[in-house]
Amino acid sequence: MKKAILTIILLVFVIGGFFGFRFYTKYYGNNIKKDGYVLIPHNANFNQILDSATQYVDDKEAFESVAKEKELDKYFKAGRYHFQKGLGNAKLVNMIKAGNQSENSFRIGDFGDVYQMLGKVTKKTELDSLQFVNGLSTIAKEKGYSSAEDLKKYFFIDTYNFFWTVTPQEFFKKFNDQYNEFWNSERKAKEEQSGLTRDQIYALASIVYKESGGKKDEMKTIAGLYLNRYRKDMKLQSDPTVIYAINKQTNFKEPIKRVFYKHLSTPSPYNTYANKGIPPGPICVVDKNSVDAILNAEKNDYIFMCADPARLGYHKFTASAEQHAINAKAYQDWLNSKNIK
Repeated sequence: MKKAILTIILLVFVIGGFFGFRFYTKYYGNNIKKDGYVLIPHNANFNQILDSATQYVDDKEAFESVAKEKELDKYFKAGRYHFQKGLGNAKLVNMIKAGNQSENSFRIGDFGDVYQMLGKVTKKTELDSLQFVNGLSTIAKEKGYSSAEDLKKYFFIDTYNFFWTVTPQEFFKKFNDQYNEFWNSERKAKEEQSGLTRDQIYALASIVYKESGGKKDEMKTIAGLYLNRYRKDMKLQSDPTVIYAINKQTNFKEPIKRVFYKHLSTPSPYNTYANKGIPPGPICVVDKNSVDAILNAEKNDYIFMCADPARLGYHKFTASAEQHAINAKAYQDWLNSKNIK
């Protein structure tokens, strides 16, 4: 009798353990064969969700069963979801239902215009570039501007995190908040002391950024030089403005690398060889250091600068036209020796 009872108890444990193991495996055991990200758009249907998950889950049938039980076919949130090893079906489904998506990093570089920037950014968003352009155009008009390009000064070079489902409004809000935070009372006071408009500050900052190659240690010196030219009523004669004028005409599809004499007459309000004064706007997205360089420009007597072939990425500065001619000749000879066109 006792043996029979023990046998029954043992059998119950075995059966219970078997079904318990199956239950645990189905709902909580790892069902990821490889890490990856699943993109679920707002208009996705259940089959699309399953198809997206298939390449990452080990047991599709188990995932589908749990998803149906939890009514994922009726309740889900669009997003970019990280399917990583160790996650079971229950957590995967709950993650999608709750909208616990993973952010993606976006690098905002020294883009020539907002449209070029959005072309890169929207490779990591649900909405396409046209939808983003339309969204930012609406924001620009609400701010009294004519187009999305006029918003360029609100962006700073840096790496930012956004969700795949970010809207143009959500995207711009981060930069608008950063812009307002950057322009604190101290910077506004320096802005007023400079005698420059904010648009002029950003235009000069973009020239400084391009001329410096983004190197902070020369920015204030370059800023001082261009302010000297501007205040002496000289043409700024910045090569990056010529490059921008030409590249803008081709929508940056065939960028030039070297400025020749024939380029200097390119018709454009941004060409500082053809026009006196500060360009009507920035020639690229800038970083915070370049704006601060204008607000805290070095006081020097420099008028000329030329790339230094002995220190690539840096420049030789002088107030002497004769010395500048020597520096320029040395740089041109170096370019020719490297066959840089």
